[in-house]
Amino acid sequence: MISGSFSLLMLDQMPPSLLRADAFLSPLEIEAAVTRALEEDLGGAGDITSIATVPEDTEGRAVLAARKSGVIAGLPLVETAFRRLSPDIGIVPHARDGAAIQAGTKLMTISGNARAILGAERVALNYLGHLSGIATATATFVERIAHTKARVVCTRKTTPGLRALEKYAVRCGGGFNHRFGLDDAILIKDNHVAVAGGIKAVLTRAVQTAGHLVKIEIEVDSLDQLQEVLDVGLADVVMIDNFDLAAMRKAVALVAGRLVIEASGGITLESAAAIAETGVDYLSSGALTHSAQNLDVGLDIEM
Repeated sequence: MISGSFSLLMLDQMPPSLLRADAFLSPLEIEAAVTRALEEDLGGAGDITSIATVPEDTEGRAVLAARKSGVIAGLPLVETAFRRLSPDIGIVPHARDGAAIQAGTKLMTISGNARAILGAERVALNYLGHLSGIATATATFVERIAHTKARVVCTRKTTPGLRALEKYAVRCGGGFNHRFGLDDAILIKDNHVAVAGGIKAVLTRAVQTAGHLVKIEIEVDSLDQLQEVLDVGLADVVMIDNFDLAAMRKAVALVAGRLVIEASGGITLESAAAIAETGVDYLSSGALTHSAQNLDVGLDIEM
């Protein structure tokens, strides 16, 4: 439990208006993430610095602002963090998740108990900076391939415990989500093929087991493997892994629209446009979540 006299934020007080309109993030996920982070930061004794230096009934006002330009994600977690420590705290939002902002843009004004503001500050900034960094990286990626039909998707290369938040941030940046976990789609990798005894064997077993709403994707690392997948005819999506551009173009011609094609393997911002121009449908990049740089955001007290 979070120590001190702070009250719990009820789930029906969650701030849905700050979410990007076309990207759902469960209120339960927001509450759980903020609770974990606050309990980690406040520990067993609470914010002993603020307790020692700030009188209990002191009121304060703070402005949350971006120090660099980018795309914002995580404002619902910011509001939840402050309300978790003081349910009646005043929150005035000036932006919404998914907004492209410039350096110096005010994002939120917070007013109320000064101890609560100081106690939640780091958790709020950690989430906002991290998720906005992912959204910003994704938006840059999306811009690079906007002249093509391709979409950029994230992967399962996420921070343990933060997958739903990070995948939401990708959506805030204009990207799309790949599967959320091992349980919502079948993705047959090279090791699955090896264990099962080949492409035909692994696809046959997958189709016999999968429900009618479960998509089946299979990874290939050569044009010969791709042809075998097409000959078997049981897959919905093919992942062409670490193909060079010439091989990608041949793969697109070979598939001829019969399967959805996902390009994967070390895709970077620099290589994205050329890959998208080959005609593939999706580019999957783990870098969107595991290598995005934090967006610099700050909170300044205005007493």
